Amino acid sequence: MPQAPIELLAKDLNPQGGVFCPSPKADMKLWNTHPKVYLDVAHTGEAKCPYCGTVYRLKAGEHVHAGH
Repeated sequence: MPQAPIELLAKDLNPQGGVFCPSPKADMKLWNTHPKVYLDVAHTGEAKCPYCGTVYRLKAGEHVHAGH
């Protein structure tokens, strides 16, 4: 069963508009992690991790401002 998308606030993104996976927001256990990968969420409003398939998505109504 696919995991529900991880909803993010604009303030959860780094200055470039992305997040790293694995992330504490995804509640991953240390033994079940993969190499750290950067995901650009700001570009389309969501990004999917190529390793674990976790989807990170901006919460409805959230906007990333230039220079976040």
